[in-house]
Amino acid sequence: MSASVVVAGASMAGLRTAEQLRAAGWDGPITLVGDEPHMPYNRPPLSKEVLAGKAPFESLAFRPRAAVADVRWRLRTRVTAADLDRRVVELDDGEALPYAGLVVATGMRPRRLRCPGPLAGRHTVRTLADAQGLRAELTRPGRRVVVVGAGFIGCEVAATAVALGAAEVTVVDPLPLPMVGPLGDLLAEALLRRHEQRGVRFALGTGVTGFAGDDRVTGVVLTDGTVLAADVVVESVGSVANTEWLDGNGLDLTDGVLTDEHLRVGGRPDVVAVGDVARFPNARYDGVPRRVEHWSIPADTAKHAARSLAAHLGGTDAGLAPFAPLPTFWSDQHDFRLQSFGAPALGRDDVRVLDGDPDGDVLAGYHVEGRLVGVVALGGRAAAAAAVRHRAELLKQPDLTA
Repeated sequence: MSASVVVAGASMAGLRTAEQLRAAGWDGPITLVGDEPHMPYNRPPLSKEVLAGKAPFESLAFRPRAAVADVRWRLRTRVTAADLDRRVVELDDGEALPYAGLVVATGMRPRRLRCPGPLAGRHTVRTLADAQGLRAELTRPGRRVVVVGAGFIGCEVAATAVALGAAEVTVVDPLPLPMVGPLGDLLAEALLRRHEQRGVRFALGTGVTGFAGDDRVTGVVLTDGTVLAADVVVESVGSVANTEWLDGNGLDLTDGVLTDEHLRVGGRPDVVAVGDVARFPNARYDGVPRRVEHWSIPADTAKHAARSLAAHLGGTDAGLAPFAPLPTFWSDQHDFRLQSFGAPALGRDDVRVLDGDPDGDVLAGYHVEGRLVGVVALGGRAAAAAAVRHRAELLKQPDLTA
């Protein structure tokens, strides 16, 4: 058997990398290893359409391109260790897979609260099974829901819970505003008003110290001693990178997998990282390595990493410019959408209204030293369309390091 590429992680990033390897000319064997029972599927709808019962699994599954019809799939299987010097990965069934090229695509898992109290009634949203289990609880009448974490997933779940008829929905977060990290104060305040107008309650500037109840959660205990009654708790407090299997290889795993400007890991041209587990420098901005958990990143990283890896395996120089993606995210909440292009979090200290009004449809621009680095629209289709029109302008902006 000829030398193989092993893709550790069978989600969107892994699938797209396999497809891009074929597009880049790699015709050797490819094996994708993933611990879920499903073929790769689209995750953003889990906290919205799937949770609301509007999207069956069949609508989420990606249809692999014909070029990867010969790929070997190892589902329900987890990569447990790797020896990068020997070029071999170990699986939880005891099999050892040698490789010529390795793709790190193991993604993230939800962070859990380490607080005293029962586990029953506490949920996260990362997988199809997570969303299905949470939906079964939210569709019971009279549910009192507490969402811990006012980020993307937390706000989306809160909006969906309201739409499903929950009796009470409360979002708890230690920060003063929802989604203030990526949005800054101006739009975060506008977002808060929209949620409150639609029935979501907020307990901001406070944390969770424990959970009340014996066998099942009945309440959420806040740092000031307040107890919020709860039948269902959703923990949306960030993510943890799935990198433990790479321990012992001398890599920087402090926040995902550190890569260079071509997504190569640890200075090894035969190992690349893709998706939200990759912590990479973005030449479009300041070159500081960061992880980016946006929907556009799996495809963007897959294309660049596959070209880099395929060139190495073929003994050629890919001739690639440093990786410089334009991150994109959107978030549907209630009857409005957040649509973003660029890196607004870098420009939170200089936010300007470019169009509209924060109490209606609004488009905000985010600046660093006068340069536009990101735009975020909040509102209906017109606001989202305005953001799309600014995408070309963002692409023309000079690098911050220039």
